[in-house]
Amino acid sequence: MSPRNAFLKLAAGIVSALALLPQNPAAANSGIEKQRELFSQVYADVERGHWDSVDALSATDRALLEGYVLWPDLRAAWFRATMSTTGRDSLEAFLDRHGTLKPARELRYSYALHLAGSGQLDRFLRIYRTYYQGLGVARLDCIALHAEIEAGNGDRIELRGRDLWLTGHSQAKECDPVFAYMREQKQLTEDDYRARFALAIEAREFTRARWLARSLDEALLEQANDWLQARSRPEQFVDAHEHRADNALTREQLAYAIERITYRDPQRALQLWDRLESAHAFPARLRHATRRHIALWTARDNLAGAYDLLTSLPLETQDEEVMRWRARVSLRDEQWTDLLNDIAMMTTDERDSDQWRYWRGIALARTGRDIAARTALEPLAAERSYYGFLAADELGSAYAFDHDTLRPDERVIELLSRRHDLVRARELFKVGLDGRGRSEWDAALARLATDQKTQAAVLAHRWGWHSRAIATAASVGHYDDLALRYPLPFRQSFEQHATSASIPTTWAFGIARSESLFMRDVRSSAGAIGLMQLMPATGRRVARQIKLAYSGVDTLTDPHQNIRLGTTFLGSMVARYDGNPVLATAAYNAGPHRVDRWLPQSGVVDARVWIENIPFNETRKYVRRVMAAETIFHWRLTGEMRRLSDRLPHVEPLPADQRLASR
Repeated sequence: MSPRNAFLKLAAGIVSALALLPQNPAAANSGIEKQRELFSQVYADVERGHWDSVDALSATDRALLEGYVLWPDLRAAWFRATMSTTGRDSLEAFLDRHGTLKPARELRYSYALHLAGSGQLDRFLRIYRTYYQGLGVARLDCIALHAEIEAGNGDRIELRGRDLWLTGHSQAKECDPVFAYMREQKQLTEDDYRARFALAIEAREFTRARWLARSLDEALLEQANDWLQARSRPEQFVDAHEHRADNALTREQLAYAIERITYRDPQRALQLWDRLESAHAFPARLRHATRRHIALWTARDNLAGAYDLLTSLPLETQDEEVMRWRARVSLRDEQWTDLLNDIAMMTTDERDSDQWRYWRGIALARTGRDIAARTALEPLAAERSYYGFLAADELGSAYAFDHDTLRPDERVIELLSRRHDLVRARELFKVGLDGRGRSEWDAALARLATDQKTQAAVLAHRWGWHSRAIATAASVGHYDDLALRYPLPFRQSFEQHATSASIPTTWAFGIARSESLFMRDVRSSAGAIGLMQLMPATGRRVARQIKLAYSGVDTLTDPHQNIRLGTTFLGSMVARYDGNPVLATAAYNAGPHRVDRWLPQSGVVDARVWIENIPFNETRKYVRRVMAAETIFHWRLTGEMRRLSDRLPHVEPLPADQRLASR
């Protein structure tokens, strides 16, 4: 297709899509709820390939549904479900008309795979060359190469095929026949295999490296097996290999084994590393990296000698992460002068962060320099943040909530509310296809000017689409509209179920906002689901405890059920940790088994210090974020300031019987 024809097709698609928008706002409002109802009524059936539910509608309802902005999504869902039986002409006509919309783009991708799978490679190639060539989609690239082979053009694939071959990771299964052809034609040489073997080792894909080595020689196969042993049984590997000939490979493998041991037992790793260093000529790069790794994990695990290990590292390895942990260890040991020195040695950006501005002020106060401490803490106390609140607590000053409502520009908001892309995004959200809606919102937002994005945040807030309102306002640097950034959705459910769980409603709101920005359908990379981000196993267990009917994902994506399960689980963590909200919050994120291991063995620890020394970066940030959010939600709900420090009780060891049970 020529660039001019492609442009004309795009323009026609946009014009036809805009024509779908009602011109009378009053009429739009009167009919939109009915359109949503009709769409939701038939969508599940259509996704399964059943169009009968649409045909069964009255003529009036059918016309109303066809005029809905999500009608193309309905058609795309049906084409996806019936691709193997539907007429090719109608599907391609749909793509021609709606090809700029996301559901059509997704359908086109599925259609391309269908054409390839059904042997229609010529048609696949036409789509591939127009829309996908050069985008680096390995799956489609390999199908295209396979099509070239089938067409007798195998001489064209060698260079492109080798690019796809040279990866340390698993390649798309569609590449297998291409690679098989290249092997038959001697286009993949031993050097290519060795290059991919090296890439697999570098990517720590040792099983793949072993598979590649089987086509090479016994020495490489033994090497791959050694890497696998170093990963799965590192201490045995060190015992068996420490007296091997001193060469680059042995040194790399031994250092990797020590790295693996360090995660479990840094002190044992240090013992073994001291032994290995005397027997092997490790290059400075490996020596420094390994000692840095051991030192950091000694600090993270709160083990003796951490500070000495960190400070003894060569200066070139004392990067920001090392300096952070030096400061945390000094803080944990209440070595205030050392802490001041550690902070002074940080980079300017790190030293000027809220975190170290606060702790520098505290260290100055603890070393008797009260005027300098006040000078350091006063500017921080004027900020609305975790450390800002703590600084205000130290000074005894009021919190700077500084709520400032974003000023709406009704003219801009009206124009935005009529934009086809934003209307589509809103309707996807309103009919429960939240993830698709977020994707389309974000794509539309990228096309807006900064002042339009500000008003889009206001518009999303009015629509009750809180995740997009919060994210959009933040993207343009607007942080002071607390009603927008800390909304109160599902308030009745939060209040009811938090009360039943004997926890503050404000805390439950803080957890939900930090977990999901109030997205009911969101899933984490770990598998947690819904508003309060519950793992399916946790949801099932809690549901059984409270005798709630549990239907897996359906239950967890229901906001009210998710809130009930989440608040109940949070309440159980409060009970486990004797009412300590810091420990319960950390356990909600990382699991109680980890929090039990992080507790002091004896004595009590200031909660602020304990939070700073949480080994997981994600959990440490999460606890601070939740506790600050709860403070703001308390102000939002009551109009009163509650000291954050009042929610940070000292951290105590587990009782002996619980410690034994935890182990």
